[in-house]
Amino acid sequence: MDGVRRVVRQPDESREAGQTVFFADIEPAAADRLVEEIAAMGISVEDYLLTRIEVVAPQRGGLSGHGVEGFAWVEVMGQARANSRPLARYLALINVAAVIAAVGVIVSSGILIVGAMAVSPDLLPICATCVGLVAGRRSLASRAFATLIIGMVAVVVTAAVLSALLNWTGILPDGFRVEQSSLHSLVHLDYSTVLVAAAAGVAAMLSFESGAAQAVGVAISVTTMPASAYLGVALGTGGIDKAGSAVLVLAVNIVLLIATGSLTLLAQRYLPNRSGAPV
Repeated sequence: MDGVRRVVRQPDESREAGQTVFFADIEPAAADRLVEEIAAMGISVEDYLLTRIEVVAPQRGGLSGHGVEGFAWVEVMGQARANSRPLARYLALINVAAVIAAVGVIVSSGILIVGAMAVSPDLLPICATCVGLVAGRRSLASRAFATLIIGMVAVVVTAAVLSALLNWTGILPDGFRVEQSSLHSLVHLDYSTVLVAAAAGVAAMLSFESGAAQAVGVAISVTTMPASAYLGVALGTGGIDKAGSAVLVLAVNIVLLIATGSLTLLAQRYLPNRSGAPV
């Protein structure tokens, strides 16, 4: 098969006699067709493993001339399944990010907001939702979207509780108002909100496909963390009348992230890849 090379066959000494193991280098663009061929042979999904290897040294093109680059739908689906549930690590990170972001809103520190964006893992369920929508997997999309909403609610609740405690203990200055924060402009809906969220959705999906989600996650969270933390601080300090704009901005950002992310993945999946074969 084009895109598969260096096939090695050897006995499987870890199992009963007669078992055989095959190893091969597979280009990402060939992964989806290979999985289909394996399934046609009647081989169970429990009997093979695909893993991406990070190449350090320069590599010339393989059989099809594309090397390790390329889009593999099976890889994207695997990542989506793994990130569609609210695991303990996800909940821990989202709450840590909420504390940092809430303090950032209170003290008007843009650096703390950036730190919260770096910690927040909200990019993963956003992209998993896009994968579920494009694949027509309603259960995956709904599960990932629920995980995203759980995370955003956790940010709001944590920020609200923290700011309420600080206000109750007198740590916050008398007469503190959330709209006094220099970050108040981040919860105003205008053309820049739409453009940033739309561009962030494209970047989110491209990074999710390439495994660079951790690096790009900071940019994506600019559309979610400030608004959700601001909303929590507003609720915790009695500024409920100022929470409406934050809710609107957060909702618009999430919708645009999912919409543009899904369109990006749709183009990646159905347009011909570099080997000329649809994926």
